[in-house]
Amino acid sequence: MLHDRTEALDPLADAEDGVVKNRAKVGSARPSSLLYTYGPGAIMDLPGFSVMPAGLDDWEPIWKRRPFIPSIIEPRLLNVVRLHLGPQVDGLRPFPWQPKKGAMSKEGDDLGIPSRVFPQLFRCTGCDFLGPLPRFSYANTHPFRPDLAQFTHKNCPGRGRQRAGSTARKRESPAVPAQHLLTCANGHLDEFPYALWVHRGGKCPRAELPDLKMRDANVGKSVGSTIQCASCGATRGMAEAQGGVGRDKLPQKCRGRHPHLNAFDAECDARPALIMMGASNLWFASTQSIIVMPRTDAEEKEALADRLRVELGVEQVQQFGAQVDVIRALAIAKHIDMAGITDDDVVAAVADVLAPADSEAERHEKLAAWDPVDLLVPEWRYLQKPSLFPQQQNSSGLMVTEMQRGLELHERIGRVVAVNQMKKINAVLGFTRLDEMDRVNDLVSRLVKLARTGKPTWVPATEDRGEGIFLQLDSAAVDGWEQGILASPLWDAHKEAHRRNFSRRFSETAKLVDPDTRLPAPRYWLLHSLSHALIREMAMSSGYGAASLTERIYGWSASPQREAAAGLLICTTASDSEGTLGGLVALSEPARLQGLVVSALRRASRCSSDPVCAMRTPSDPEDFLHGAACHCCSFASETSCEKANRFLDRRFLLNLPTATGDTVSGFFGSVDAL
Repeated sequence: MLHDRTEALDPLADAEDGVVKNRAKVGSARPSSLLYTYGPGAIMDLPGFSVMPAGLDDWEPIWKRRPFIPSIIEPRLLNVVRLHLGPQVDGLRPFPWQPKKGAMSKEGDDLGIPSRVFPQLFRCTGCDFLGPLPRFSYANTHPFRPDLAQFTHKNCPGRGRQRAGSTARKRESPAVPAQHLLTCANGHLDEFPYALWVHRGGKCPRAELPDLKMRDANVGKSVGSTIQCASCGATRGMAEAQGGVGRDKLPQKCRGRHPHLNAFDAECDARPALIMMGASNLWFASTQSIIVMPRTDAEEKEALADRLRVELGVEQVQQFGAQVDVIRALAIAKHIDMAGITDDDVVAAVADVLAPADSEAERHEKLAAWDPVDLLVPEWRYLQKPSLFPQQQNSSGLMVTEMQRGLELHERIGRVVAVNQMKKINAVLGFTRLDEMDRVNDLVSRLVKLARTGKPTWVPATEDRGEGIFLQLDSAAVDGWEQGILASPLWDAHKEAHRRNFSRRFSETAKLVDPDTRLPAPRYWLLHSLSHALIREMAMSSGYGAASLTERIYGWSASPQREAAAGLLICTTASDSEGTLGGLVALSEPARLQGLVVSALRRASRCSSDPVCAMRTPSDPEDFLHGAACHCCSFASETSCEKANRFLDRRFLLNLPTATGDTVSGFFGSVDAL
């Protein structure tokens, strides 16, 4: 969506019927891409320009167009969001979208994601003029072609020199965003100061606000673009701003700008760095997800409290909390299902809503002790109880079936569970720039705020449905194998590489964390490598592309808080449909699965980059977080891997040679024995 910088963001501000004017809609995206790729603070590249989804404050007027705001009720995930962002978060909301009944109907036309044009410095493709947004004209008049929206430079003189007295007609040339930006490790993002750059930190001697030109370098001359001042003739190449040497020539103080919030932070102690508009490290989403499990009685009461908190509000619950009948009537009016809810349940829910929240000190203490694995433990425990499967509550969206093990299935795979139906909920906590927080499981203080106050009352979430296959390895065999790996030189090399990788992060808060506490155990590497091998093999038999399959690894050692786990779930989900077609869960049939596992392991035993790949071991100064794994044999797409292709090594699966000539004991032994 677009807006005038002096007005509030509003997707319908210029969509009047029967009037030819610029329309608000400039594009669309799937919920999953808005969650993981183009959320608030990210740059979405459109055909003619780019926009940045705004912060959550600007979404409120959009939601108020509906009599009630939809919400996703999942207490387990909401509690984690509150732990990270504060107790004021009262709900998870889907993206403002509504399906249409017909192609020409207008349901949902008043909903959308408000966005800002960013960057707001443009370059004319006809004359190379570089200037701010108001110097260009905007056109978006076609009701069904938002892709035609663009900015143009009227009266563009072109690149040729006009003779004095020439009457040649000037043209209107398209304009494109200037690609260079400044960012810092604290998540700020700003326009590149081209005027200061070309004048080497000073002012133009001939004009207070000089016109600039951005010329692309000719082949063979220099790398990057050249900035030229039209008033004084000063020129400077953008190549000088690149790298460590170039960073010293940039402004040494960050202005603290958050374009998605249209605001500035008062102070920022980080140094700016040059970044290109399409760089992959410009925006990293920080998300948490859960698989919806059948709720216990306690969780059902907690869910009712969440609904009352969201739909009625704390003030209304406080006002009528002593009157159960009134609370019940208000809840029914807000479309809350009260069937089977007793008066005692209502009283307990009201007490939960009105209970005092933890203090900030208590919340930060709990957050310091929190581990992302805590979200996986209930799922693992449920999958360990086949006796619960026949009585499963289908209202949760989960339907699983214990499968018979094939006689020829590898003996170290202990159990197979078909996940016929599942529902997965994903919520965004914030984002980082330059370096992904999950890369080192960094401190939560690195997250860029989603609202101007830094304390949102809700966060965006998606609800996905799909299917999958769960495999559990033999626990005793994993324990014995892991002890051997921990004493091997290969594991020592991986541990040292992880320490080097940790210390070289852009994040300033990473130095406050012990890197050894963030290195996954060998069993995680084993399960992760096996998962990637199976994803590649299943993609050829399930009817889904490899990028549509995702993994969920249950791999942690025993601790006082939880029992050990060694299993993996490969699933496919979609947020804009009622589920999937069953092609993946069909592979859990014993005859098909045992052949698929053997084939996957045999493919993993060789790589077109062997022997280089099979013997790859990080050594100082290398800091890569994988061993015998590469794009040819193990790496998966970003949509499939939960660790961005880190913590992979085929030598943990099978006996492969190492750089020193000896072999590490692979969990599944020799490929010849398969």
